[in-house]
Amino acid sequence: MAIHEFTLEATWPGGRNEVGEIKAGNLKTEISIPPEMDGPGIGTNPDEMLLGAAATCYLITVAAMIERAHLPLKHISLSSVGEVDVTNGVFTYIKITHKPVIKLQENATEKQFNQLEKIIYQAESSCMISRAIKGNVEIALEEKLSIG
Repeated sequence: MAIHEFTLEATWPGGRNEVGEIKAGNLKTEISIPPEMDGPGIGTNPDEMLLGAAATCYLITVAAMIERAHLPLKHISLSSVGEVDVTNGVFTYIKITHKPVIKLQENATEKQFNQLEKIIYQAESSCMISRAIKGNVEIALEEKLSIG
């Protein structure tokens, strides 16, 4: 078994509406509470970072699985939406919807396209971040797949 450690250093100058900073590997950014939660909205925030972690993990996993399957990829992009419920002043991340747009090259076969349809769902269950939040945050897909 191999264990990989990821570290993060954070500083925070004081109260709720201050601006802090995080450093983790190549990531260095300011952090604050988002304006949707009555914060200053400077830099990023935990909600964006959770969405970013889930989205980038999914995107990289899909790309790796497409490569391993030797599918003739022409284009891949992703947009993702995170939904946070606010009930009685309690914020709860409830859903992330990934919207991959994947196009195979013109010479792709129907068999390859069918394989792609399976891969986009397999990638979600293979993604480390998706597995980490499973049971707490619903993950949905709204894919646009095509050939050409």
